[in-house]
Amino acid sequence: MRILLVEDTPEIGLAVQKRFERIGYAVDWETDGRTASELIEVQPYDLVVLDVMLPNMDGFTVLKHLRRRGLRSPVLVLTARSAVDDRISALDLGADDYLVKPFDYRELEARARALLRRAAGMADNTIKAGPLVIDRAGRTAMIAGAPLDLTRRELTVLEILASRPGAFVGKEELLEQLFGFDRDPSTNAVEQFITRLRRKLAATSVEIRTERGLGYQLVAS
Repeated sequence: MRILLVEDTPEIGLAVQKRFERIGYAVDWETDGRTASELIEVQPYDLVVLDVMLPNMDGFTVLKHLRRRGLRSPVLVLTARSAVDDRISALDLGADDYLVKPFDYRELEARARALLRRAAGMADNTIKAGPLVIDRAGRTAMIAGAPLDLTRRELTVLEILASRPGAFVGKEELLEQLFGFDRDPSTNAVEQFITRLRRKLAATSVEIRTERGLGYQLVAS
């Protein structure tokens, strides 16, 4: 999953970035509203976490521009402005949720999971593909009740593939979901994750297949 974080307070921005990256998400962190608005035009995001008080362009204006362009990425607004009118304004402009500062980072993660789940059409935090079960909240994976020992990025790759069983996911898409703009990995990084996953899935009925020109496909029986 790829998240855009727009927050100009360094302590909050760094803490949020680290929380999401520890889960396994790719995070692009911007501190300027206008830069963030321009970035949204060229890069799709699974979630936008948006502060209101920003330099050059406030968060409400960023949100207004995003929705006017027809972009449907879920938006979670973060702000110290707790007045009811501010919350109503954010929701009316197209925000999907609203969290007032100061906040508990566990609540932020839970709200982000809920928005990602809703956008994917999932009823809960569980992804199932045959005997494979992934708990997105607990960040665990099991096959036929046996836990898999995965790194955070291995789990993220498996999560992306399992959320679209039978479909092909290209290397470039996986790369975008795993790393932010501050990293410059090659597609070899994806191949390494796939190789390690295949090794850990070898004794199970879950398989990752490769189709040249299409990408990777999860098959579970």
